[in-house]
Amino acid sequence: MRVGIVGGGIAGLSCALSLHAAGFRPWVSEAARAIEAVGVGINLLPHAVRELAELGLADELAAIGLAPQRLRYYDRAGVPVWDEPLGTAAGYRWPQYSVHRGRLHTLLLTAVRERLGPDAVRTGRRLRHFETVPGGVRAHFLDRPSGATVVEEAEVLIGADGINSAVRARLHPYEGAARRHGVWMWRGIAPHPRLLDGRSLVVAGGTPGAKFVAYPIAPAAEPGEDLLNWVLEVPDEPPAEAPGHSDRPVTPTDVRPVTAAETRTRLREWQLPWIDLPALVGHTSTVLAYAMVDRDPLPSWSAGRVTLLGDAAHPMLPMGMNGGSQSVVDARVLAWCLAREADPVAALRQYDDLRRPVLNALVLANRALGPEEIIARAAEHGGPLPADHAAAVSGRYKELSLATVAHVNDRPSWTVP
Repeated sequence: MRVGIVGGGIAGLSCALSLHAAGFRPWVSEAARAIEAVGVGINLLPHAVRELAELGLADELAAIGLAPQRLRYYDRAGVPVWDEPLGTAAGYRWPQYSVHRGRLHTLLLTAVRERLGPDAVRTGRRLRHFETVPGGVRAHFLDRPSGATVVEEAEVLIGADGINSAVRARLHPYEGAARRHGVWMWRGIAPHPRLLDGRSLVVAGGTPGAKFVAYPIAPAAEPGEDLLNWVLEVPDEPPAEAPGHSDRPVTPTDVRPVTAAETRTRLREWQLPWIDLPALVGHTSTVLAYAMVDRDPLPSWSAGRVTLLGDAAHPMLPMGMNGGSQSVVDARVLAWCLAREADPVAALRQYDDLRRPVLNALVLANRALGPEEIIARAAEHGGPLPADHAAAVSGRYKELSLATVAHVNDRPSWTVP
């Protein structure tokens, strides 16, 4: 079966590797002229690490990521609210990894080209439209370097082209722009003395527009320092439309740079005793602002031989660190369905039934703060919640996202025999 993937990001490349492992030879079409190692930090939760490990990438992941051992929540004054173990420290058979998004992207791209061939990923091709043809789908792309139209056919077409997905727009043409939430996420990476025990992921604040996040993603050059990924959420009035909502895909150039002076002014409002915020800003070479956006859950991801995956299917607010991880799981489930079902339309319907209800619920849960509800409720409570109450909030979110220790460790593999 010939499978086409629109989008060469983490979701699309994970899908290509999953399909290849299941016996297919997919092609990937990416709108960017070149795939570069850009971005900031990302967390891969154990349910995603399991899938990448089963694709033979365990050693490569361990080489580029750090495995955080604890999640620590604080109020705005830096007073502890809740903490819990992560990854293998929590009993998972697979670790959690904090990693530079660009390094992860490069790892996946290298694996795709090694396994599927150097021409498996075609860059500089922007989807214009597609139509159903007998036995498949015909996709029309603009070849950006030449300006020519390129036509590709496939028995199945997968939209893995992000929050402003061209495939999603064709399937749901009246949806409109992504939903803004009046928050900018200022993000940067800087060398900094080891934070707390050196292997913690910290979240202070908790409500959108009043939150600070920090976690190490790699050792720094100086002994006793790590490269620290940090995020500061800043309230802002939403503009008329979301960044990148046009006839071109979202690229790093759509992200707004922030000056050091702006950052210092905002961080002056925070007094966190366990981190030197002025030093962190001083060592951050570039601060970028990303608008906090998502989309409403869809009634269907699939139509005939076309389906959606990753952020194209379920863009969500960044609570619980689930967006990228769930995209990897999508890819594995989709490959499993296509390999086990002779009829591609039935296979996509099964994939839709398995994944869409779970992710739709997760999108809505993240709008309600996800596990960070613990911090918001502590603020209302006037101090940390009772441990059993906080544990219940955390556990409920893991159940919802199919990410409990028992589920991740014990469920059958999505690997196709």
